[in-house]
Amino acid sequence: MNIDTTTQTNTTSKYIDQNTVQKRMNKRLIKNNLAKGLFFVSTMFGLVVLAILIFRVFSQGIGWINVDFLTGRLSNNPDRAGIMGAILGTLWLMAVVAPVTMLLGVGTAIYLEAYAKKGKIHSFIQANISNLAGVPSIVFGILGMTIFVRALDLGGVVLAGGLTMSLLVLPIVVVASQEAIRAVPNHLSEASYGMGATKWQTIKNVILPAALPGILTGAILSLSRAIGETAPLIVIGIPALLIPFPGGLMDRFTILPVQIYYWTIDASLVAEYANLAAATIIVLLIVLFILNSTAIIIRNKFQQRY
Repeated sequence: MNIDTTTQTNTTSKYIDQNTVQKRMNKRLIKNNLAKGLFFVSTMFGLVVLAILIFRVFSQGIGWINVDFLTGRLSNNPDRAGIMGAILGTLWLMAVVAPVTMLLGVGTAIYLEAYAKKGKIHSFIQANISNLAGVPSIVFGILGMTIFVRALDLGGVVLAGGLTMSLLVLPIVVVASQEAIRAVPNHLSEASYGMGATKWQTIKNVILPAALPGILTGAILSLSRAIGETAPLIVIGIPALLIPFPGGLMDRFTILPVQIYYWTIDASLVAEYANLAAATIIVLLIVLFILNSTAIIIRNKFQQRY
């Protein structure tokens, strides 16, 4: 009798446990479906807004893009305004930002990962580099104005703007390069050391080639951010006036995002400036697409090789 009662009790307990497990699973499935639906709605909302924005920009600006617009100078007359000066200024700015950020960013990452001793100083430097990546861009503009424009008396030239934007995106390159170097398998460097290579030979011939795809990914992100920023350049005094085409590092310049910013402001007075801003946005998107595509092709080439 006692055995039957115990067996019945165990059966009832197993039944209750199964019901409890099933209820928990049902709750988790409901939560999972709710989260999935929420994320899907969020994604679709972002895509719809992006599609509306792109449609609005192209519908307003595509009719204003022609040879005269692409090759002409800035003008007070919207029908005669061109953006060749802004295009050249953007390319000159990238000619400064790209080598400076790559050399300093990758060099800093190599030092921190391969040469610097682990300790409080290393942790302090690492924490500050990570924090700098989240500092508002206008702060770097104030820093650039203080150091490059006033202290070094460069003025609002290409070199000052390029160095300022390099400071802005340098933390991104450093962090991305560190992560890429850490991702290289240890057995590659150990095999190099085992064959008698020095630390620098191992870094140059083994670690950097293997980490190059990740480093280039960080460079792509940093250049994309640099080419779209306006606040730092406005702070250091980059104008959108009738200036000559820049032909060197010490020439005054303007860039496409700054020109878009000023034309958007002027659109409240002259409606045609809104169309000019939309056309300039299209050109900026094309320039970004070309630069990013080139960098991605180079990255994929090295990724297949190593």
